[in-house]
Amino acid sequence: MAGRIDVQRTHSGRVARVVVDHDAKLNTLNPPLMEDFAAAFAALGADAALRAVVLTGAGPRAFIGGADITAMAAIPDEKGARAFIRLVHGCCRAIRDLPVPVIARVNGWCLGAGLEVAAACDLRIAAEHAKFGMPEVRVGIPSVVEAALLPQLIGWGRTRRLLLLAETIGAAEALDWGLVERVTTPEALDAAVDEWVAMLLEAGPAAIRAQKALIRRWEDLPQTAAIAAGVDAFGASWRTEEPRRMLGDFAARKKK
Repeated sequence: MAGRIDVQRTHSGRVARVVVDHDAKLNTLNPPLMEDFAAAFAALGADAALRAVVLTGAGPRAFIGGADITAMAAIPDEKGARAFIRLVHGCCRAIRDLPVPVIARVNGWCLGAGLEVAAACDLRIAAEHAKFGMPEVRVGIPSVVEAALLPQLIGWGRTRRLLLLAETIGAAEALDWGLVERVTTPEALDAAVDEWVAMLLEAGPAAIRAQKALIRRWEDLPQTAAIAAGVDAFGASWRTEEPRRMLGDFAARKKK
């Protein structure tokens, strides 16, 4: 079985839970699964009512255990290799292009392409038994595509440790490095994710979308241009009634 991408809707349809369901192989990503993954996120991105997405893996063992080794071993040549890695990048780009935040619910092994997918998410919360690593050099290939996001998260030195030494680290160390933002017990993982989802739902829908888009721009812009982009985003937010309404509501509460 090639696995499947399961999309569930909660909170009156405003939140999507996307599950990589390939538990028999630690939720590893093969080409059909990656195509379905990108298509699922593209469909979600067309939903104007969507407020947040939670991404996780099926079962208790893995978030995404990497790209499917059997599929990679069957790659015939450089052309095939380029086509395969573009599928991995397509999954990561689909997350980053989604207009609303994506929370990675890391429930176990998070390796290789799985760590690249997690790095592409906006927020990461892990169970304390989760393990993180980039083992590609051990099977004769470099870590590529969204591995390029890691220096912004953990710095160059730690990125080199993961990519060159192929180290595997635990959730506590990942938290200390800044690779994840929160660690919980497995039993508390869903409650912690729900807490973050509730916080996103309390915020202005247009403001959250504008903030994600702006953060994406900040990643690629020099500081002066990034600040200017923020001025533009702030001004553009007044094209809707959301700031006036929410600021007015806040001011009214303060007066009571």
